[in-house]
Amino acid sequence: MRKLKVSAVSYLNTKPFLYGLQQSSLSKHIDMSLHIPSQGAQRLIDGKADIGLIPAAVFPQLQDYKIITDYCIGSVGAVETVVLFSQVPIEEIDTVLLDFHSRTSAQLVQILLREHWKQSVEFLPAEPGFEHQIQGKTAALVIGDRVFKWRDNYQYQYDLAEAWQQQYQLPFTFAIWVAKKSISNSQIQNFNQALAHGIANIPEVVRQHKQDFAANFNLLNYLSNRISYEFDQPKQAALQKFLLLLKDNQIPATQTAEQV
Repeated sequence: MRKLKVSAVSYLNTKPFLYGLQQSSLSKHIDMSLHIPSQGAQRLIDGKADIGLIPAAVFPQLQDYKIITDYCIGSVGAVETVVLFSQVPIEEIDTVLLDFHSRTSAQLVQILLREHWKQSVEFLPAEPGFEHQIQGKTAALVIGDRVFKWRDNYQYQYDLAEAWQQQYQLPFTFAIWVAKKSISNSQIQNFNQALAHGIANIPEVVRQHKQDFAANFNLLNYLSNRISYEFDQPKQAALQKFLLLLKDNQIPATQTAEQV
């Protein structure tokens, strides 16, 4: 039997999912690859993956794929790893560099600057190393584990998931699991059960990975309280709200060669 090709995200917040899949009987039947969100999404678009954890904004582009599982990468309030960094208050920013790792976060910051902070700024695609360009009135969106490296460098930090909740009274859904429509219900059920096992064993995930982070970083708090994994009704509503805002406001992705 051909192995299922699974594309997942190479960030800390995906570790519980990976743990569950590795511990399940599915591990013998899947071919797992890890990527930054934009690259993982491209694999599905190119037909190189059967199942993928993709940025929410990419889902409307996929054909013959469906949302699966009871789980996602979401946040109820501050998430800590999707942040707008600046050396000046937000009302003084005139340029924002957009992290190339994920289209969803790049589009989210554009929505929030327009609708929440009521600011008109120029958005520019970023290239690797763009964090060093945050100075003066130039701010930047930084996502993923790299936020931990840079968060002590900038006076002003705006958490996008927190701002979204303040604006719309909803959690936020950053990434969802999707699969080809040809994937069987039994395969989806087994995949979902494996993810559930990983979420139920976050303390063990923390034990395995805490040595990779500074002693003052509370990994258990991040995975248990900052990331919210259940793709419940509020997060489903948040996903629909976000996709509607993209359509209504015609928010561009401001792509680079590395983006979907």
